[in-house]
Amino acid sequence: MSRYRLVPSPAQEVVLRGHCAQARFVWNLAVEQHRHCRPGRKSAPGYLEQCRQLTQVRAEHPWLAAGSQMVQQQALRDFARALANCFGGTHGRPSWRKAGRNEGFGVVALKPRDVRRLSRHVGAVRVPKAGWVRFRWSRAVPAGVESCRVTRDRAGRWHVAFAAVPAPVPAPGNGQTVGIDRGVAVSAALSTGELLGVPGLGGAERTRLLRLQRKLARARRGSNRRRRVRHAIARLKARQTDRRKDWAEKASTGLARRFDVIRAEDLNITGMTRSAGGTAEEPGRNVRQKSGLNRAILAQGWGLLVRRLQDKAPGRVEKISPVFTSQRCSACGHVDPKSRQSQARFVCTACTFTGNADVNAARNIAAGHAVTARGGDGAARPMNREPQLLLQSA
Repeated sequence: MSRYRLVPSPAQEVVLRGHCAQARFVWNLAVEQHRHCRPGRKSAPGYLEQCRQLTQVRAEHPWLAAGSQMVQQQALRDFARALANCFGGTHGRPSWRKAGRNEGFGVVALKPRDVRRLSRHVGAVRVPKAGWVRFRWSRAVPAGVESCRVTRDRAGRWHVAFAAVPAPVPAPGNGQTVGIDRGVAVSAALSTGELLGVPGLGGAERTRLLRLQRKLARARRGSNRRRRVRHAIARLKARQTDRRKDWAEKASTGLARRFDVIRAEDLNITGMTRSAGGTAEEPGRNVRQKSGLNRAILAQGWGLLVRRLQDKAPGRVEKISPVFTSQRCSACGHVDPKSRQSQARFVCTACTFTGNADVNAARNIAAGHAVTARGGDGAARPMNREPQLLLQSA
């Protein structure tokens, strides 16, 4: 997806907000239908039946009929795709969308004349019921786009993303392999010795964020003061998210251009960042510490970096089992938890090899070493290699 900053006029913003509300309303109706479905009851309607029901609902509700039918049908099409992904095992079950959090809608059947360039830094896209909406022409729009998605984040910024599959980054052909060890203190340590860090908020920004969070805790719910404070916090969070995404894009592009094979740990990030709150019968322990660790892990963009690497270097990304990679000496292969003296210092208890602990782990990952529970070396084959297409000439 190629995303651009959308700059609607006040009148156009009212129309866009209406599209978001109507698409969210239709999506939530589809979720309610499938949540109501139980064994023994009539099965939930499919996409075509939901479109027929949408026509009836639009005839009964003028608020919905005033919007774009194409936008509302696209919400049903998105729900059908999300449901298919759920049944396929790749995604979770579609859930409710909330106002202020899930603001967006899709536009399909775009024609070449529906996107045009007005000046060097300004473009325009045709949106149903809103007309020509301007956006910042930060780079060329991909040719042949047929759909786009308009979204609004919590900071109040509008964006338009054109659906286009970018060409993969070509391999350099040098035969080099790199290992990536992801951590909290160091976002990504490479087997080459490089230490990469996600740029977060600065000192003054963190101080302001803490002050705003304390101010939010004192604000009365539903008040205008609370709304303004939440908007200020959202702007800071959006700035942090933009920096993390920019870092992941640049780091993944650099790695895809420099190395033929890229190996990373096969981490279950969802399980690692699961809440430790427990239940009322069995409450969790160290809940506050675990929640702080979860936030620190998510702030490093572990999953985003590997996902963008898989998009830009398909077939060249391998996932290695992380078992004992931080306790194994990359020089002699000795495994001992005492070798890692601190977060950053590694001293092998067998050969006295000394180095950075994260870089040592990255070298084990680059070599494909996955130590088994019995202490054997499982370097024979890497885990979960991405499928690679082989083109055979006739």
